[in-house]
Amino acid sequence: MVATDDPAPLNQDELRLWQSLGRLVHSLPRALEEDMSRTGVTMTEFAVLLLLSEAPDRRMRMSALATAAGLTPSRITRVVNGLSNHDLVRKERHGEDARGNEAVLTDAGLRTMQAAQPAHLASARRRVLDQVPEDLLPDFAHAVTRLADALSTQQQRT
Repeated sequence: MVATDDPAPLNQDELRLWQSLGRLVHSLPRALEEDMSRTGVTMTEFAVLLLLSEAPDRRMRMSALATAAGLTPSRITRVVNGLSNHDLVRKERHGEDARGNEAVLTDAGLRTMQAAQPAHLASARRRVLDQVPEDLLPDFAHAVTRLADALSTQQQRT
């Protein structure tokens, strides 16, 4: 929901942050996709495989996977279906709730994720982590986590 009253103008630091975030949200995904292009999986597919690899029994409800990946339910369905077409993920009915589906990481999916992980880590370091001074990293990580969590919470309510 957007506020309807007149917001206060941005000061110089706020304006610089806002404009830089705008550039970042457009340029970073392209750079990460370029880095991952040689691995055979997209950045989004890698993120889904990684989340599943860390989940108990390498399985997650589709709704939880969508939330964890920051994707809409329809987008996570398309990603999981694509991964399923390559036998990297299986979709199964939830054991206790037949109405819901779970995504299950296959052994081939785990191997694919592990093979792509070095490229992902190199990209994360080169594109982001090496650009943040070590002494600012904890506060920066906290601030970005708060932003991501706030957006996830707002999107779940809509």
